[in-house]
Amino acid sequence: KRVEGDMDVGVEEFEEKLPRLRELILGCDFVGFDMEFTGLHSAFPPGGQPSLFDYPAEWYQKARRSVQQFTVCQLGLSIFSSENSSKYMAHSYNFFLFPATFGQMDSEFSFQAFSIKFLTHYGFDFNKFLKDGIPYMNEAQEKKLQKGLLSGNWVVHSVIDKDKVKKVIDEVTCWMSFAEEGESMVLHDIYGFQMFEIQLVLRQALQDIWTVPLGSQEPLVGHNMLMDLLHLHDKFYNPLPEDYEEFKKNIHTLFPILIDTKNVAKAIWKEFQFPQASNLLEVYEVLCSDMNPTNATCPEVFHASDCLRYATKKSPHEAAYDAFLCGSVLLKTAHLLLCRISCDPARTSSSFSQYLDVLAAYVNQVNLIRARVQKINFSGMDDCTNRPPLLIAKVRGWPSVTTQQIYQELRIHCRFDVQQLGKNQFLLFSNKFKEYVIRLLIVAFNCFCPAIKAFQ
Repeated sequence: KRVEGDMDVGVEEFEEKLPRLRELILGCDFVGFDMEFTGLHSAFPPGGQPSLFDYPAEWYQKARRSVQQFTVCQLGLSIFSSENSSKYMAHSYNFFLFPATFGQMDSEFSFQAFSIKFLTHYGFDFNKFLKDGIPYMNEAQEKKLQKGLLSGNWVVHSVIDKDKVKKVIDEVTCWMSFAEEGESMVLHDIYGFQMFEIQLVLRQALQDIWTVPLGSQEPLVGHNMLMDLLHLHDKFYNPLPEDYEEFKKNIHTLFPILIDTKNVAKAIWKEFQFPQASNLLEVYEVLCSDMNPTNATCPEVFHASDCLRYATKKSPHEAAYDAFLCGSVLLKTAHLLLCRISCDPARTSSSFSQYLDVLAAYVNQVNLIRARVQKINFSGMDDCTNRPPLLIAKVRGWPSVTTQQIYQELRIHCRFDVQQLGKNQFLLFSNKFKEYVIRLLIVAFNCFCPAIKAFQ
């Protein structure tokens, strides 16, 4: 079982932590970010799984259905601030979340067996998720609830509750008429849903005072972060729009600077001849080793005094730990690129703005898994021209063969997505084109003998 501490934030701790979190984010250089979900890609409807044949807009429609079906159970933030050019401080927090239920407002979501088993393997605390998760809603849900509250059409536990809420709202609005700048008012004997109701009504009535502007310029950093962004939009901003370009525009407005460390790592991995790394922790460990020629001169990252768990313990797939890894990988890859450009591997003094400059080619380029293109551009048009070639498989001696049968035969040796082109003709698509073509050319198939040619 994971150790409880100041890094784990549930509903009881959230209100107390919020002012400090705002202060940290407003003063930081960038924020590492990660989420854990109750499921990833739904198996329903059949054929709804992402495919290498999908253009970004097609991929988005499939992912949108899955995001609407599953929920976020944990959000991790790691807030990085530079102490000087060679030292960063990281404040890391896990937020356990649970959809808000209030009156007639309720949510339905699914659990995917593989995802739950995966999280359980890594010690995820489902009791804290279910019992202590911070309630949340998006803006559309909030507006609907506010409308009901302001009209008086909402369900409360008793008439006493309703009368108390109305009395407090009257007292606050009266006090606001005479309050001087800097004065405060304390509300007594208000608990649970009563406070929730009061906050929603007052936020509507006093919108100019209570609304905090968004549009922060601090970079948001993730690793394979596209599903995180989809859930972030759907659960906390507004339901995902049907239009893919509208989704991109909304995310870019909310978060003008995105950096996906998966894209950065992919670009530099072969150049520096690093060994294969299959996950974020392995990427981090390679960059922290002597295999990284600039590791010794890279800025040090220290954990804040109330966030020391990760100083001595690896916690993969705990959201805040993965968020910390994202931020650390960002610093190490940026330092590596800057040293290469300056031809000075011993360089020790660099500002974060210099790191951002060297990462400019990767800003707002988010990795796309299993699609016809490899990344999404959140600040412009997607490049749909750069993709691996397709193969055409012509099947002889196997009448009425199906795409599923072709897939099952090939998956023993390599993984291709398969789409039927014509009678006994199939398109094959892989994101490891060269490696898999070589395998295909040396494999003798038992059931059929395809003639394969490249199709650009």
